[in-house]
Amino acid sequence: MVEYKGTRGGFQGDQDELALIEKIVYLNRVAKVVKGGRRFSFSVLVVVGDGKGSVGYGLGKANEVPEAIRKAGEQAKRTMKKMAILEGTLPYEILGRFGSARVVLKPASKGTGIIAGGPVRAVMEAVGVNDILTKTIGTNNPHNVLKAAMSGLASLRSARDVSALRGKAVETPRK
Repeated sequence: MVEYKGTRGGFQGDQDELALIEKIVYLNRVAKVVKGGRRFSFSVLVVVGDGKGSVGYGLGKANEVPEAIRKAGEQAKRTMKKMAILEGTLPYEILGRFGSARVVLKPASKGTGIIAGGPVRAVMEAVGVNDILTKTIGTNNPHNVLKAAMSGLASLRSARDVSALRGKAVETPRK
């Protein structure tokens, strides 16, 4: 995984562009066999987040790696969504599903760190989660694991959202 912080595709005055974390999850070289031999192109899976609860992913394909990364980054920025995170972790345990990939996301106490591998780690770092326990079940295909982690995060709801749906006020626990 490679991490970029900076003004990729933005200009100096754009603060949103400056704060984005871009991580390369998967880089694949694809060969097409033609009459003269093999023609190579590249496929890149990228995660972009602001570290404050927003994250998106994108897939870019091109004949050169930098162009594929640029395309994937642009697509990821377009697909960014706000996720419900709570004090550096998740509000509750969730299971994300996509295809045969299953990703279990469990909240963890402060100081635990990100216990995750591959695509799930990239998503958690980009979204701004610092303490989490995860387990990937089923396939290890990075595309499907990434989409399963994103679907799990997208299905999270904050206490404010749930209380608005139920028409109740949010109560703080008594000690």
